[in-house]
Amino acid sequence: MHFYRSIDSIKAITFDLDDTLYNNSMIVERAEDELIKQLQQYIQLKDITLTSFHAEKKALLTINPEIYHDVIVWRNETIKSLLIKAKIPAEQIPNILDESLATFNFWRHKMQVPQATHTLLRKLAAKYPLAVITNGNVEIAKIGLHDYFQFSLRGGENGRSKPFPEIFALAAQKLAIPSRQILHVGDNLFTDVDGAINSGFLSCWLNIFEQDIFYLSDARCLPHIEISQLSELDNLL
Repeated sequence: MHFYRSIDSIKAITFDLDDTLYNNSMIVERAEDELIKQLQQYIQLKDITLTSFHAEKKALLTINPEIYHDVIVWRNETIKSLLIKAKIPAEQIPNILDESLATFNFWRHKMQVPQATHTLLRKLAAKYPLAVITNGNVEIAKIGLHDYFQFSLRGGENGRSKPFPEIFALAAQKLAIPSRQILHVGDNLFTDVDGAINSGFLSCWLNIFEQDIFYLSDARCLPHIEISQLSELDNLL
């Protein structure tokens, strides 16, 4: 654990999810692959590929940049647009959309949270109020983490996504604790570290690749704390 800035006191902790509390490697990729297989079952979409899906997703972002903040809406609208362009009958679209999203969500939550994470969160929750601030669509109840957190906030549903300040401000409001006494833990230097600090939070960077922050182009400011293993948060107990 390395301290870059002084900390007076920590009264609550918020966490990012993906690649912070568990290894998210290949989880989204598998979910997207299964989504494409589901869509390919329809004759009009038999030639769809992940590349064409991402191209449509990018095109929607160009038209509506704000859609970026809600990954669920963004994915929903991407599938809907592909169905319309494939001339799927309008009355079939709602069912295909539901099936496709259900397939994606099933595989999106097909992960194993390390027992060490459960142990750490259980101990931290006994001392601090804990909450989640995520830009993704993972539901903590579906991965067995809901018992540790007072609430989970998601970009889009609860304001613009990290690093924008609304979602951090809402977390502080719901915790009823001043932002300067809330530590946000995450792996992303832009969304988590920069977002937290610019929102008045304390910041803990989980440096999962053990990189030198002083040589990283996406490092806009120093976190209060840097750790390379989540277990180092034991030092806060």
